[in-house]
Amino acid sequence: MPDVEIRGAVELPAVREEIELTTLDRLTLVGELAVPVDGHPQATLITLHPLPTHGGFMDSHIIRKAAARLPALADLAVLRFNTRGTSSPRGTSGGAFGDGVTERFDLEAAVRFARDRGLPRPWLVGWSFGTEVAVKYGLAHDDIEGVVLLSPPLHRASRDELAAWHGSGKRMVVLVPEHDDFLKPAEAEPIFRAAVPEAEFIAVPGAKHLWVGESQTRTVLTEIVRAVNPGALPLPETYRL
Repeated sequence: MPDVEIRGAVELPAVREEIELTTLDRLTLVGELAVPVDGHPQATLITLHPLPTHGGFMDSHIIRKAAARLPALADLAVLRFNTRGTSSPRGTSGGAFGDGVTERFDLEAAVRFARDRGLPRPWLVGWSFGTEVAVKYGLAHDDIEGVVLLSPPLHRASRDELAAWHGSGKRMVVLVPEHDDFLKPAEAEPIFRAAVPEAEFIAVPGAKHLWVGESQTRTVLTEIVRAVNPGALPLPETYRL
């Protein structure tokens, strides 16, 4: 078969399973786990989607494309789910939006699921609102190896919560678009340098908060893989199905 170009909605081979997460406050969250076909991921991405009250869900395009591509291209497991009260074609998670407070139970449920499944080297990948949940509650989980923050607005996460990551031994990679709607690199970089000096801060020229377009998608996925499984780089642009 001819090679296919990896772009847009192309979905590469993986073992995909519809899953449910149960929170400590007894809600059921719907999601999907995608793992490499051989079943042996090198690391695990636990993804946290953008603000559900503004259209964020488990199918937000960067998260969906990570699940569609990275099991095959980078030997990664990708866990994505709808936080409480959020709907997608997969279904609707129980409960109601908690403004970044009760979502701590959602994160805990996802981390516990990964642990119970024996998924290796879990990383949090938060996008926009998802970065707030990751920063506020990620440190509570010893098995989390690191966090990738995409377009962090730092609206709900306090400076003290951010600074708590300093010296934790957990890596932090921060991607801020040049034209972000909420926190641009010139403002964001001093905040992160002061709070978490060891954080890897990446200002992305030409990019926007929603990472629109294939070029921005490839940049984000490349930087995620560079942090989590750099031996898989460079990511190919075609794939033989």
